[in-house]
Amino acid sequence: MASTTHDIDRTWTLMKDIGFCMLSTRTGEDIRARPMSAHVEPMENAIYFLTDARSAKDDEIESRPNVGLAFSDPSGQKYVSLSGTAEVSNDRELIRELWSTPAKAWWDSPDDPEIRVLRVTPKFAEYWDSPGTMVSYIKMMAAAVTDTRPDMGDNAKVSL
Repeated sequence: MASTTHDIDRTWTLMKDIGFCMLSTRTGEDIRARPMSAHVEPMENAIYFLTDARSAKDDEIESRPNVGLAFSDPSGQKYVSLSGTAEVSNDRELIRELWSTPAKAWWDSPDDPEIRVLRVTPKFAEYWDSPGTMVSYIKMMAAAVTDTRPDMGDNAKVSL
């Protein structure tokens, strides 16, 4: 099944709106996840993160570049799960472009020599986009009373 333009656009919009995700990498046979601030760039088919050269995730990505991203907005009942390939670079110009106030929690300036850019190139995603918690509960209750299945919003599998 081919992905529709609507579903591809909706996937990118949800990721951009949510803004934070859990980045999952492999270490040996185990999977590790950590929260990351995402810079979503649909025109580049990329999600960027600032990362630290001293972190274990950089080594994990070097040995196993396939990663997972999980974007979650539980209050709005909106989710995106994505798989892709990651690479770490020392692109100083891009680091300056991605620099923002939250990065100051980790580094003093974009010139810190330990900052790296992590780029994830997505391959596949799935999103769930419901009308929100309260509406979802009402729809579930109505479905239970009427013995029908509730319409819980949109869900699509997307090749990126």
